[in-house]
Amino acid sequence: MKRRMKRGYLVLVAMLAVPLSACDQKPAPQATADAPAAASAKPAAPPTHAAEPTAEQPSAPEPAGLPAPPDVAAPPADAQKTASGLAFKVLTPGKDKEHPGPDDKVKVHYTGWTTDGKMFDSSVLRGEPASFGVGGVIKGWTEALQLMSKGEKRRLWIPGNLAYGDRPMQPGAPAGMLVFDVELLDFAPAPKPPPVPKDVKAPPKAAKKTASGLAYEVLQKGTGTEHPKPTSRVTVHYTGWTTDGKMFDSSIVRDEPITFPLGGVIKGWTEGVQLMVKGEKARFWIPAELAYGEKPTRPGAPAGMLVFDIELIDFR
Repeated sequence: MKRRMKRGYLVLVAMLAVPLSACDQKPAPQATADAPAAASAKPAAPPTHAAEPTAEQPSAPEPAGLPAPPDVAAPPADAQKTASGLAFKVLTPGKDKEHPGPDDKVKVHYTGWTTDGKMFDSSVLRGEPASFGVGGVIKGWTEALQLMSKGEKRRLWIPGNLAYGDRPMQPGAPAGMLVFDVELLDFAPAPKPPPVPKDVKAPPKAAKKTASGLAYEVLQKGTGTEHPKPTSRVTVHYTGWTTDGKMFDSSIVRDEPITFPLGGVIKGWTEGVQLMVKGEKARFWIPAELAYGEKPTRPGAPAGMLVFDIELIDFR
């Protein structure tokens, strides 16, 4: 049960590209189970969010799945529908009128079925609510959660294009339209984004530069003496900006650091983080050729030179 449920839980998350949140769009790492999944473009480092099982459950006999709702095959006539194609029905009204924002962190209980009535995931059966960033999951969830209020329970019919598609690329992800019963237990505002660096347009004279063209400046000295290797798994907090001052990704806003293999991200991250020690904070000016290029082929990836503030929390 532990393995099946854990895998299913990760399916919910929209594979964040870590720093382009850690999945597909990260500057840094490639999507991994350690990084949640976030909605905006982030470095391919890892990407966020966003939601990963918090505790391992003891092994136990495989439970029978929760019974599928009678209307699992298709939304009923009284279901409401949004312009995107998301259909929903309120099962239990909420307690107030406030709604989560796209960057807020939510706590929910949920169960998911395919339209043939097969349950593929349930926090209810795990006995543990899921917490994650609203923007770090599949599009149908991101849209639906912003329509809900605390204490509300809804049934969602999420078309394939707002979930994992009819032919999911993600191993283990369910295909086609998905049906979820979701209860919004609580939500909290996202932390405020860090201010845009004054030197975001170009590295200052005091910045150091490597042979590759990577520029960097130490913002806070670390407590360690050892440096990560390309094969290390690192845990970091980061924020990324384009040189016009637009923030395109931040683990700080998601309120969740990311963990990823250092060799699985953009070249500027792989090189730069190896210069750091545990506890150190540094600012990097990464030229386009060490990031996504001047004309990125990856959808949503930021172009040109990118600026990152990175804190190396830990590595192994």
